[in-house]
Amino acid sequence: MEVVIVVLTIAFWGLGAVAVLAGVAVFVVDSMARATYALALSFVAVGLQVLVLQQNYVGVVTVLMMVMEMAIMAVYMVMFMGMNPALMPMSMVHGNRTAVVSAAATFLLLAAGILLVDWPSREGGPPADVTVALGQELMGPKMLVMAVVGAVMVATIVTGVVLAAHRTRYDRFGDDLRRRPADDPQPGGVGR
Repeated sequence: MEVVIVVLTIAFWGLGAVAVLAGVAVFVVDSMARATYALALSFVAVGLQVLVLQQNYVGVVTVLMMVMEMAIMAVYMVMFMGMNPALMPMSMVHGNRTAVVSAAATFLLLAAGILLVDWPSREGGPPADVTVALGQELMGPKMLVMAVVGAVMVATIVTGVVLAAHRTRYDRFGDDLRRRPADDPQPGGVGR
């Protein structure tokens, strides 16, 4: 049993180091694609830390949600920015001096709050199955909302794709879809 605890402790701190280093890499790498992958790695490491803490539902949801979010972000980069995010160099640091001052002030404020607030003492004990209790709190009365949010997200993605495409595959056939041969923007396209 002690060996398992030692292995889980090492895994927890190792994943914490990966999360921090990947988070730093977001601001060091020179392309949006690399920054996106670094951010995804950081979030996945945090999700795996939550799994190590035996909060399986929250850990798996964190990993799945962050991986999908980063994938969607990469798609939107290509659609709306019209760029290859892997090849286009850029800096993720803007207003460096202001950002450092703001981050330091926020850290000091939060640290002071943690240390100076008179925290209440714990009353009662944790439920027998913490994961089930957390799932009930998160999803119980809000299941309908979560189902609607899922449909709205799909509609948003489809709408983004439609708005980003200035032509559809049917535009080349004209309004009545009878134009022959098709009016392709480049010779050799489909319909020639």
